[in-house]
Formats: sequence, C-alpha cells, structure tokens
Amino acid sequence: MQKPEKIKAELNNSVDLVQEQEGTVILKTDASYIKEIVKILILEGLRFIHLTAIDFTSQREKIELNYFFMFPQEKLNIIVKTDIDSSNPKIDSISDIIPGATWAERECNDLFGIKFYGHPDPRRLVLPDDWPQNTYPLRKSFSYNTKPSEELGQSTQLKKPEEGKTVIPIGPFYPSLEEPAYFRLIVDGEDIVDFDYRGFYVHRGIEKLGESVLNYQQIPFLAERICGICGFVHSTAYCQAVEKAAGIEIPDKAKFIRSMFLELERIHSHLLWVGLAAHIVGFDTLFMQAWRIREPVMYLCEMITGNRKTYGINIVGGVTIDVLPQHLKDMEVVISDIEREVRELREIIIDDDVLQMRFKNVGILSESDAMKYFIGGPVARASGINIDIRVNFPYAAYSMLQIRVPLRKEGDIWARTIVRLEEILVSINILRQIIEKFPEGVNFVKVSKIEPWKEGISYIEAPRGQLFHYVMTGTDGKPYRWSVRAPSYQNYQALSVLLKGNSIADAPLIIASIDPCFSCTERYETIDINNKKVKIYNSQELVKCLKVK
Repeated sequence: MQKPEKIKAELNNSVDLVQEQEGTVILKTDASYIKEIVKILILEGLRFIHLTAIDFTSQREKIELNYFFMFPQEKLNIIVKTDIDSSNPKIDSISDIIPGATWAERECNDLFGIKFYGHPDPRRLVLPDDWPQNTYPLRKSFSYNTKPSEELGQSTQLKKPEEGKTVIPIGPFYPSLEEPAYFRLIVDGEDIVDFDYRGFYVHRGIEKLGESVLNYQQIPFLAERICGICGFVHSTAYCQAVEKAAGIEIPDKAKFIRSMFLELERIHSHLLWVGLAAHIVGFDTLFMQAWRIREPVMYLCEMITGNRKTYGINIVGGVTIDVLPQHLKDMEVVISDIEREVRELREIIIDDDVLQMRFKNVGILSESDAMKYFIGGPVARASGINIDIRVNFPYAAYSMLQIRVPLRKEGDIWARTIVRLEEILVSINILRQIIEKFPEGVNFVKVSKIEPWKEGISYIEAPRGQLFHYVMTGTDGKPYRWSVRAPSYQNYQALSVLLKGNSIADAPLIIASIDPCFSCTERYETIDINNKKVKIYNSQELVKCLKVK
C-alpha cells in the first residue's frame, strides 16, 4: 500500500511498520512523535476513529496507546501504537488537532490513569464522583470484582455560567430522555450560548467482564446487551473483530443472516426514532403510527429467532440459527407492507407545515463541523458526508449487495429525518436482495484454539452511526483487550455545536436528532459482585452529583 509508505517518508522514518495485513497497517512510534504523526494523517485525509489503551505493566512495565484511523477511499485502517511508562503515564494531547478525540483521552485518563498534556477539559468523564483517586479499573491489577471504598466529599465539576447568563438543566431524569443524563444549557434569555454534559450514570463493566471472566463464545451474548435497541450490531462487531484477528472465514449463509438482521434492526430502530421525534413535538398520532408500522418487524424477528429484540444468534464463527424458506416468504410480505406505509408516512411528514417549522434550520451541523468531530451515520450523511461503512468497508454479505447511500446537505433536523426515512427504504431494498440471493449451506464453522496477541478491527454501520470494536486476543481463551466505541460516543461530542445559537425549546429535539443512546455509549452499572446487588443511588448522592465545584 502506498499510503503508509508515504506517511513514513514524510515522518523521516520516525515510525516503524510493525505489521501490514489485508486492510490494516500497524505503525509503531515514540510518544514524542505522536502529534506530528496525527497531523500528517489528518492532512492525508484519514478519519479518526478512536483512542484506547492496553495495560502491559506485567509484561514490560508499559501502557500501550492505540490510535485508530481509517482511510475510506483505500479501504485502509491504520493503527498507530506508542508505549508510555505505566508508573507515570503521560503524553501530549491531540485534542487541539482532533476535537473528536477529547472524550477518548478523558476516558483513558479515568480508566488507565494516563495524563494528556494540553487537554482542554481534563475533568472526569466515566468514573463517578466518589470513585477513589489513583484507582484505575481497566488496569490489569484491578480485579473485576473489586469494590473500592467510596471517597466522599467530591463533586462534579461543571461549567459555570458567565455573569448575566442562566443555567437550564435537562436531566438526569427528564420526560424526553429514556435514560439518565445531565444536559446543562447555559442561556442568554431564550438562546443557548454554551453547553455542558455529565453522563455515564449507567456503568455496567462490560469491557472489564469480557477481559476477565468470559470466554470468546460467551461475550457475544453480553455484547448484544450493550444497547437496548441496536444490540445485534454489537454482537456482530465483536464476532467480526475476533474472526479477523483469528483468521476465521465464516460461511456465506452466516454472512447473509447477519446482514438480514442488521437491516431489520435498522428499520425498527429508525421507525422508533421517527416516533419519538414526533412525540417530542407533540405529534402523537404520528408517534403511534410509526410504532405501529414497526411492530411487524419485531414479530418477524421473534418468529425467526424466538426473541423480539435480543436475538442471541451470533457466535464467533457464524450464527446459531437457520433461516427457512417460509421465513423468507413471510419477510417479503412484511417488508412490502412496511415499504408502502413508510412511503405514506414520509409524505405526511413532508407535507406537514408544523414539522417543517420545528425541524428546518434547527440544530444545524455543517459539513466542516461534522468532519472536525468525525461524526458518522445518518447525522454525517445529513451534513453531506458520503460515508457508509457497508460501502466503504464491506462486511457480512454487503460486498455481494447493491447499496444506495441517501445524502442531504442542509445538516439540520429536517435533513436527518429525511435521511433516516430514505434509509428505511434502502434497507427494504437490501432485504429483497438478501431474499433473492440467500445461499444454501452451513451457518457456522467450528472454531479451534485462537492464537494469542492477534488484533482485529471491526466496523458496523449501525442505525446511529459508525460502530467500532477492537479485540486483542489473549492466552487463556478470552480477549486480552476488548474496546468498544459506540456511534453516540462520537456524535455526542458535536452537541455543543448543534445546540449553540438555538432556542431552549428546541434543545430536547436537537439532542434527540442525533438518536442518542446512553447505555451503548457508557458500556459500564455499579454492581456488588459478592452480594449480586445493583447499587441504587439515593437522593443525597444524586444531589451531590449535581453540585457545582
């Protein structure tokens, strides 16, 4: 590949080409060069995906930082690795070059204790206020069932308003939010002038459990519970990452079944979003119609898998179920009915003057801002960015299917609505192709022992955007490192741009327009392993969490 060689030449050999495999290049560098390398990668047109760490303290007293980039035009992934001292981990921040890396650096600080020099916002992101200092849960020395003592007397550091400005809180519990999150709007009169966010109230320790006590074939069933609506994307992404690391080629039938349920999931997720958006603006008839149209998809999933939502069919090596000819016939009937009704729904939305007034020119995300934060999915495509992982990095059966990518340029809530409605119709077309081309054969391959220290990257074009899973295989039948970056994780970071300059009344709708998912973003719940009890925060603790320091 020419791209990594060009990068190496530009850096005057400050990087070493560690490994080059199909679609992925791994580069190793000294920590002092990281900002220079990142600048060149961005200038070369690569997209930042994520930053995560791996604890190698017991092996070489180092923490390895992994910076993930993609180059869609060449279907190329680049991982830049650098080692830092685990006893005093520190490195320059890249958030001035990539604003979309701000959260990833804060997360590495919380979970691994890495200090990023020059970071504009080094506050806690993931850990609760009473988590003890200098205790890092993703270090290997921290056991998954450790219950650290609470460190009381701390409080959330939140932005203070300038003199003359007012704070309007949304959350942590709010009628239009199905999960807890605290959106802090700083306003001047009715206009939003600044924004702050405090989330991560629903920790569940998922990555830690996967690295500690679950084997490769148990994790898919945990991964599917990362998100309450789009869980199949996570189990698929995890399985693909392990399969890539281990060099496992799954049967075509398994690829088609995965693509089938990914598209069914996209349809019911988008219809759910359309209904909720209508509900937020008081159009409850549209809300009920969208959810009524969604129900046959849920029935279909239940008929094939036994479950409406959490299907439990993915394993490393394929899927556990077969799809019968009668299922395909039933699917054809269901999607034909849905296509007709979605077209009617789209016309109702387009012809509604009130919806246009509420959606148009509200919550605008320009193409340049979407690029700055490396936004993905319908939010990016509504801002004119032509990227769809099913096309740019085909997985499952998508290389054998034709996919149209809906695009808009306006970048407002209206554009995001139209893109999602168009994507439902695209998914129906993809399902028709799957039915027509559905192959015979087996639906999984037997997986033997997986060699350790192999790495796999997996992307999924989830309904909310680009989903990323990374796996490094381990020596004891489970991953040494499993890292998840959900679509909402990246999209949240653009909310400050989306909200500023808009009215308070539009804030709930603007937040909803990115289709946020708190559970899949946060990935972690506080559980006492010994007593098998979930910690419920009392009113005093919640009040403490909202105090301004």
